[in-house]
Amino acid sequence: MKTEKLMMKGNEAIAEAAIRAGCRLYFGYPITPQSEIAEYMSRRLPEVDGTFLQTESEVATVNMVYGAASTGKRVMTSTSSPGFSLMQEGVSYIAGAELPCVFVNVVRGGPGLGDIQPAQSDYFQATKGGGHGDYKLLVLAPSTIQEAVELTQLAFDLADKYRNPALILADGMIGQMMEPVELPPMRDLSTLPDHSDWALTGANEREPHKVTSFNIDPYGLEEMNKRYQEKYTRAVREEQRWEEYKTDNAEYLLVGYGTVGRILKSVVDKLAEEGIATGVFRPISLWPFPYTRLRELAEAVKFVFTVEMSSGQMVEDVRLGVEGRVPVHFYGRMGGVVPTPDEICSAFKKLL
Repeated sequence: MKTEKLMMKGNEAIAEAAIRAGCRLYFGYPITPQSEIAEYMSRRLPEVDGTFLQTESEVATVNMVYGAASTGKRVMTSTSSPGFSLMQEGVSYIAGAELPCVFVNVVRGGPGLGDIQPAQSDYFQATKGGGHGDYKLLVLAPSTIQEAVELTQLAFDLADKYRNPALILADGMIGQMMEPVELPPMRDLSTLPDHSDWALTGANEREPHKVTSFNIDPYGLEEMNKRYQEKYTRAVREEQRWEEYKTDNAEYLLVGYGTVGRILKSVVDKLAEEGIATGVFRPISLWPFPYTRLRELAEAVKFVFTVEMSSGQMVEDVRLGVEGRVPVHFYGRMGGVVPTPDEICSAFKKLL
């Protein structure tokens, strides 16, 4: 299958990957550090007979995504941290209505308006449900631009598979850096999943379909929730994803996702030069979190060291996965500060 390799900025690579995955509808509002996604979509979508619309706000955006997703077409939006916060009510509606779509959150420092530097402080919002109700997002976290391309394509497929929103959780560094990427070919739209059994496509020749997350009867709403939980259980069983680096014979395990995950590889290499055997466990699916493999790795190490660009959020899932087998230590930077390999090495060696 023919592919092509280009030097691309992360945001633009994500946008092109979405188009090649069959996305033809994009609604969004500019906010740094993801604005290039919207800019790229505004140029490229008309070239493939798609629709781009800049909205008046993130609240308008998420409701347009809701409406477009109800037609069964592949639709995406992108934003950064404060913008995604504004979308949370609509995200809950979309999950409750069981609609496939893709969100991209290129995370910046917070809280509040924060700054425009890369951070990972939206982990709780992404993985624990930022809106109300017992819903989940399928959350994927790339550490390279190539992986961002691949996970964007996967996000659309998972959204269709589970009829559920999927989220690409990238930080500002992933969005703004440039790397060579190999792009997949354009997806034949005729091969995309058939949603005619539920999508709103006009009811002249069939019984009307109903797309809603609303049920005034508590028992009826409970039954809806039970159905959601069944597919979430299936996702936990089938969709845990991770990467390991030098974990064979490691005495200590370093855990990080996204940009931090790639930094930790340099840390492991530096420590190896000093005779310290460490390995990296990088969650790729943040929900479902890869507890199963982490639990196995924890059996063979002296302690686990988690690094994040936050005050410590994923570390709670790491502790849940380790289940008290070994100590779990944490090191974090906040406000958009990216930790260096040297400072992580120094923090790690203080624990020895």
